[in-house]
Amino acid sequence: MKVIGLIGGMSWESSIEYYRLINEATRARLGGLHSAKSLMVSVDFAEIERLQHHGRWEDAARMLTAAAAALESGGAEVLVLCTNTMHKVAEEIQAGVSIPLLHIADAAAQRVRASGIRTVGLLGTRFTMEEDFYTSRLSNTYGLNVKIPDAGARQAIHRIIYDELVVGKVRPQSKARYVGIIENLVRQGAEGVILGCTEIGLLVHAEDSPVPLFDTTRIHAEAAVEYAFA
Repeated sequence: MKVIGLIGGMSWESSIEYYRLINEATRARLGGLHSAKSLMVSVDFAEIERLQHHGRWEDAARMLTAAAAALESGGAEVLVLCTNTMHKVAEEIQAGVSIPLLHIADAAAQRVRASGIRTVGLLGTRFTMEEDFYTSRLSNTYGLNVKIPDAGARQAIHRIIYDELVVGKVRPQSKARYVGIIENLVRQGAEGVILGCTEIGLLVHAEDSPVPLFDTTRIHAEAAVEYAFA
């Protein structure tokens, strides 16, 4: 098994899920007491969040590239960036190391296409929903028709992520708001919905949606294990 390098902390609430899912998938393959060979560098999300909201993406890229280089030096053979939003700087991170970075949007899009779905809703931070680094990869590379919520819904999704989910608050009223947004995307033609923020899977689950939900945290973790055993 290859050593998986995890760039975590964005937020640590979802980084915990990555670690759990990667180890569960490894044990499912190997049985017994087996667990994944992995390393993690966990950054301070307060620093990353400040850079995000001030548009200082180059500074954030340098910070995450340093984390990636540390993982490579420590023996990692593949990198997993445990966040959707910071894939905005995925190319810069990849350029700073010689081991592969598994892109979360690729993993999600491949899972969506394998299901036969071509029109998909996208939930995430406003950066992920509104900027083209993510949506264009889904549409241009994988031929998906991507629908995003309206402006008011995008604001609510973003606020709930940053004010609640990243600090471990899972509130019924926020879940109801997300479910309503998902149902509206379905009315607009979405055949499935990508949970394009690694914390959203803490709030909504398959039974909450009339269409399949594609939890990027789980999908990305499983893709890392697939690569590690390839």
